Amino acid sequence: MADGTKLHWGILGVAKINERLLPAFAKATNAELVAIGSRSMDRAKSAAHAAGIRKAHGSYEALLQDPEIDAVYIPLPNTLHSVWARKAADHGKHILCEKPLTPTASEATELIAHCRAQSVDIMDGFMWPHHPRTARLRAFLDSGQIGIVQRVTCAFTFLLHPLTPANIRLQSGLAGGSLLDVGCYPIYGIRWAFGAEPVRAYATARYLHDVDVEMSGVLWFDHGRTASFDCGFTMPFRGWQEIVGTEGVVRVPEMWLPPPHAMFEVLREGKPAEVITVEETDQIVHMIENFSRAVMDKKPVRPAPEEAIKTLRVLDALARSAREGREVAVQSD
Repeated sequence: MADGTKLHWGILGVAKINERLLPAFAKATNAELVAIGSRSMDRAKSAAHAAGIRKAHGSYEALLQDPEIDAVYIPLPNTLHSVWARKAADHGKHILCEKPLTPTASEATELIAHCRAQSVDIMDGFMWPHHPRTARLRAFLDSGQIGIVQRVTCAFTFLLHPLTPANIRLQSGLAGGSLLDVGCYPIYGIRWAFGAEPVRAYATARYLHDVDVEMSGVLWFDHGRTASFDCGFTMPFRGWQEIVGTEGVVRVPEMWLPPPHAMFEVLREGKPAEVITVEETDQIVHMIENFSRAVMDKKPVRPAPEEAIKTLRVLDALARSAREGREVAVQSD
């Protein structure tokens, strides 16, 4: 923060998500991507040159030792998130980490405590909470225009070819599987829509290479409210959410990856459908800017890292349910 107007960033690794991150960093008004690190200096230099990044580091550790860097993005495999987030915190770097924050809720709890002890901020990299449509939808739901939310249904699927362990998503040793990769989106979205935590979970799954390649499940909330979801690597792209209230229904197409003109549709009995649209915007830019602003203003990051713990508690229960073939209680505070 040489001039106090931009947070200086580094990225640990040259993962595929950088194809979307790098253009977003270029657009962010209060963030400057100054370095990228890789386990190979040649790869780091190549990535830095291609993106116009000033610095390349030949190891993650070297990037963390760079005094110019204030914050890091961690797009590494799931099992490496906690390891490198802890090291980043130990070097005083703030952390925006690819979702899920860690493979389990207990790991996330310990990681967040470690970061707090080091006085650094940490947030998982879910992008959809930062899209303006999400704020618009939150205000709509809170206004009571569809009554009390009773049921939520979500999906996030895409076709992954080939289904071989050469892909890190299918490596059990790296905490692969569709639940942690894409199922975390509908589970977070369900919790967000209800504004509450489920008490029980049930799931079924199909496994390949000892990871789930598809999963569907049901969550039970208090007062008889329920939610259902499915996720996986074996079906065409689906990324929608439906929220059913006592007085109407909201349907959100492409909830997790909004198109340029993001919308949601409101259906009420006896009334024509209402379509609410939010014009073109980049949710990744919003995420980077929101995190950078919170750090520079010394304000809490939003969403708070505890949201990651709460989502992971549900994911833990669903994973256990699918393996054991029974309902499982969701851990509470």
